[in-house]
Amino acid sequence: MSETDKLRIDKWLWFARVVKTRTAAAGLCEDGSVRLNGQRVEQAHKSVRIGDVLTVGLNGRVKVLKVLALAERRGPYSVAQHLYEDQSPEPPRVELPSPVAERDEGAGRPTKAERRAIDRFRDGEG
Repeated sequence: MSETDKLRIDKWLWFARVVKTRTAAAGLCEDGSVRLNGQRVEQAHKSVRIGDVLTVGLNGRVKVLKVLALAERRGPYSVAQHLYEDQSPEPPRVELPSPVAERDEGAGRPTKAERRAIDRFRDGEG
């Protein structure tokens, strides 16, 4: 196995455009937000190889990335997309509550009495 068959995790995360800076990638590793094949990574110098699976906790979401290729430099996003296969689970759908107070379409602006009723409703007075 040669030296070109592996790459530092922080470099790979930066090359794949998962994070904006290599310092941020190293910070993720040191925080324990990165897992390599299920094992927590606490050092940015750990090596990643083709076929490895990285789990990255980023911005309140979990990204699961399978390494498909290693790069020699950071390129555009279109090239970075070919470095990995995104296996992340779909984010849960958030059901928005239906509007509490609806007005008929074309009813115009509320009258003064209606505005006061709306204010009482919002303040919890009824």
